[in-house]
Amino acid sequence: MDANSLSSEVTCVTGVAGFIGFHVARRLIEMERRVVGIDIVNDYYDVTLKEARLTLLASQPLFHFERADVAEPEGMRVLFARHSPSKVIHLAAQAGVRYSLEHPQAYVRANLTGFVSILEACRHSGVAHLTYASSSSVYGANKTMPFSVHDNIDHPLSLYAATKKANELMAHTYSHLFQLPTTGLRFFTVYGPWGRPDMAMFIFTKSILEGRPISLFNRGNMRRDFTYIDDIVTAVIRTSDRVAAPNLAWRGEKPDPGTSLAPYRIYNIGNNSPVDVTYVVSLLEQELGRKAERIYLGMQPGDVPATCADIEDLSNDVGFRPSTSIEEGVKQFVAWYKEYYGDE
Repeated sequence: MDANSLSSEVTCVTGVAGFIGFHVARRLIEMERRVVGIDIVNDYYDVTLKEARLTLLASQPLFHFERADVAEPEGMRVLFARHSPSKVIHLAAQAGVRYSLEHPQAYVRANLTGFVSILEACRHSGVAHLTYASSSSVYGANKTMPFSVHDNIDHPLSLYAATKKANELMAHTYSHLFQLPTTGLRFFTVYGPWGRPDMAMFIFTKSILEGRPISLFNRGNMRRDFTYIDDIVTAVIRTSDRVAAPNLAWRGEKPDPGTSLAPYRIYNIGNNSPVDVTYVVSLLEQELGRKAERIYLGMQPGDVPATCADIEDLSNDVGFRPSTSIEEGVKQFVAWYKEYYGDE
């Protein structure tokens, strides 16, 4: 591939060493787009996995990596001035609901200070569209399902969820004050090859192969809208390519949380097909050829028993619906896990 013969337009992907960031950057490169990736490569989980992702990306001529901290505003200003990205896909964050119970300051720095740094860098460098990661956790105490972007989300149940709601509010402010188009994406239980070791499917797989018991919270009565990484990536790129625009029908007398008179949008990215976590365990047992020892525990602080995404807005606006079944997704994840870790 001759990088010089392609468009000079640059997409900046933050958190590029992370699970979703890596896959988004790789897909953009496959689409022959230039990518500047940013990541501090912290040790929240296995650094060697992050470095392995970066090694794959670094072999591509359309990829340039900057090891930098998004929470350093001057560094972001200089970096954006150097590369002049036309679009930004901001995926860098401190992830994890349970980790936020013990390490709150990590979330303040990465998810709040870091987000302001990105907003300011976008504002002052003329970025045409900022797309950023929110989370299904913002729905918190909501009980009505499927969760809709048009619902109120004033009752988060963890600091992580609160920081993600704060990101949406901060983005709206910049969309209103500076006409910076922003789109927030609420991800629902993302899984697949190159996934995060702190997430359930990864933990279950590792434990089953090592003959250790797995913990099933809420006595196993948990349902999640598991969403395969390839579907997530397609939705991320399609929404990034569709610059957020004002909703001219929006009215302050009955404000719609998912849209605005400013160039601001929120979308759910989920599978719209929740499954029992115990069923996922049975699929893993089938693919791994081993039985899991199950320990049933109570509900964890900050957790919710079920999630399900209303994706009508996503479908109507960008013409996309996830298509990967949980059965196929688990099969692909296990195949990758065995190949990467050499477990047979």
